[in-house]
Amino acid sequence: MQLILITNAANTIRYLTIGLAKSWNNEIVFVNPPYSKLAEWVEKAYNEAKTNMAHVIMLIPVRSDTKTWHSFVMKSNKIIFIKGRLKFGGNKNSAPFPSCIIEFHPWSINSPTIDVMSNK
Repeated sequence: MQLILITNAANTIRYLTIGLAKSWNNEIVFVNPPYSKLAEWVEKAYNEAKTNMAHVIMLIPVRSDTKTWHSFVMKSNKIIFIKGRLKFGGNKNSAPFPSCIIEFHPWSINSPTIDVMSNK
């Protein structure tokens, strides 16, 4: 299921299913996309920020060797690399890849600022 979290200026939180098919016009959106469809979700986030004034924050794997990374992630406003590997839920093992948070602002899409944060 495609599920994204949307909030607005009044801090109303709602979940939107079928996120790729709907407009995120003027929304603040957090997306932890299905990694099997990462390219579609990152492109959607970029386009929604650029054309529909959406403010999009995404948790994604670091895949800097991909076309998606260079075509869209490097056009985000901010990339925050997470030190170490994330653990999801109560799992004992970490994710098999590094992760980052990217942010697309509607008011400016240029080259990103880069930062690092702890996974703790």
